Amino acid sequence: MSARFPGVRVCAGNQEVVNRSELVIIAVPRQDRHEALTGLKVDDKIAVNLMAGIAHDELRRPLATDAPLVRAIPLSAIRERRSVTVTHPTHSAVDAFFERLGGVLPVADEAAFDAFSALTGTLTTHYAYLATLASWAVDQGIAAGDAERYLRGLFQGVGRSLGDETRSLHRLAADHETPNGNNERIRTTWFDPANSEALDGLLADLRQPGGEEAP
Repeated sequence: MSARFPGVRVCAGNQEVVNRSELVIIAVPRQDRHEALTGLKVDDKIAVNLMAGIAHDELRRPLATDAPLVRAIPLSAIRERRSVTVTHPTHSAVDAFFERLGGVLPVADEAAFDAFSALTGTLTTHYAYLATLASWAVDQGIAAGDAERYLRGLFQGVGRSLGDETRSLHRLAADHETPNGNNERIRTTWFDPANSEALDGLLADLRQPGGEEAP
């Protein structure tokens, strides 16, 4: 990265990274956090924790600090400034940082933050859903390339409609189907209690010390 981007500098160690930072972004794998963070001095910095399932109290132990800690859930679309980032607790400097990257959504407590973290775990399920539809089409004799091309176009259109925040998600669903039509038929038979049960299980794991594995 330092070869590609003039603004990127390689430091000798984590403490030098901290010393050069205004915001300390902690994005190490959770299982490596003690090795990476123990002994770091961050007392005059703001630490932004991106590790899913690691609450403030768990992070303070290896850092041994009373410095401000903020949890955040940035998604890859922030590189295009197209994704809102959930934060907790609200902090003016951290919220301003993520506001420039697509918007910020501060939440009141860690329980709400964990619920948003669980929702993040549904991302690859959406892609797998599309892949399943493409496989079904192949089983009907459609060429794989044609099936993927059609589904990409179909759901890119859906994605654009999500930008209309004047309509709720329920309203968008209703606007995309006709009474007794094909979409209504599939929607009303597709979902079952296992969807919410899977999210409930993930949320319970995220609220346990150490949390679940990252998405």
